[in-house]
Amino acid sequence: MTKPYKRPESVLVVVYTPELQSLIIERTDYKDAWQNVTGSLEEDETPRQTAIRELQEELGIDASQHELQDWGITNEWEIFEIWRHRYAPGVTMNTEHVFGLLVSERFEPQLAPREHTGWLWRDWNVAAEAVFSPSNADALRMLPEMAEKFGASMLPQGHA
Repeated sequence: MTKPYKRPESVLVVVYTPELQSLIIERTDYKDAWQNVTGSLEEDETPRQTAIRELQEELGIDASQHELQDWGITNEWEIFEIWRHRYAPGVTMNTEHVFGLLVSERFEPQLAPREHTGWLWRDWNVAAEAVFSPSNADALRMLPEMAEKFGASMLPQGHA
């Protein structure tokens, strides 16, 4: 049976603490490629359902135990050449929905070993410089603003 093509629609989830520490993970299939949690929507999934599934698959966490925030941001980007074979012929663009997941404190993720080899907690601005994808970097740079929008009362003094 032939594996179906990936749907050119995905999620990006910035996992962060009230202190604006963000979790980034390293891909197995692309050397030195650090990123946020990402993943393609499956058949009838909504972006929120995909975010919940990907958080479980990639980090081993239950999003319902934390604050999953739909940031209301959609990016359009060109699919990296290295991964285009996963999509139908002629598909070169992807639509990405951005979410945040506020966790109360840093934790040790249970990575999916076929997808990720390492993880780091970093200040949002340091994480933004470490990720390979421009949309991941943009999302991390927006973290202070989005964290304030979704819960300034939870932020430590000096961030609000």
